[in-house]
Amino acid sequence: MTTNDGTAETAAPYDADLMAASTDLGAALRELIEASVTTTTPATEVAAAAELVRQATARIGVSRRPAATLPVLDDPSAGRRVFNPVVGIGNALAPPLRVRRDGDGVVAEATLGVAYEGPPSYVHGGMSALFMDQLLGSAAGAAGLWGMTAHLELDYRGPLPLETPLVFRAWVESTEGRKSVIAGTIALAAEPGRPLVEARGIFVMPRPEKAQAYFGAITDAAGNHTPPRRPGDATSVQWS
Repeated sequence: MTTNDGTAETAAPYDADLMAASTDLGAALRELIEASVTTTTPATEVAAAAELVRQATARIGVSRRPAATLPVLDDPSAGRRVFNPVVGIGNALAPPLRVRRDGDGVVAEATLGVAYEGPPSYVHGGMSALFMDQLLGSAAGAAGLWGMTAHLELDYRGPLPLETPLVFRAWVESTEGRKSVIAGTIALAAEPGRPLVEARGIFVMPRPEKAQAYFGAITDAAGNHTPPRRPGDATSVQWS
């Protein structure tokens, strides 16, 4: 994986077995989530599955990290965010999106299942906001910028169908000082020039005192203070 500033070659090493297991668990949980919202099996089977899930949760839940400690598999400075809820391969909430450079911006594709449903057979509008927030941040990182979302607005031109390939795009419109204006779209992969969702966000780099207040307690898995400090810390972007 490579970020916009080419830090992949110097990314911190990780436990390959743990990465493979976490990736496999994330994929298995995505399958489980989709099955859980589409199953038509009898109540007894659903109840039995719930008990199996509780047993698995007890097995891996015996040791947990606090929220202020980064996962041992992560290297934010190189854009490796394994459990991000949009792009994290180890997070069952994530499709996951594989964001990559494309011209002056970034692009990603995904096909969303029923777990992301809002109106029957269509993607929940709040999911569109989540994905666009991530993509806009990825576009900022790809342009060498860094900031936190200060304002995000979406225009819904039409519903996004489930189980249909979608394409997500974002690019920087302008930047001045600590503020950047970034735009993006979601469209059918078959009709990329006809956006169904349009987004525009303002991202602002926190002043030093604010950054300290927000991230002063963040540590890596070894206990070292690890606040965000450059674009790759916020998002991962792959070169196409």
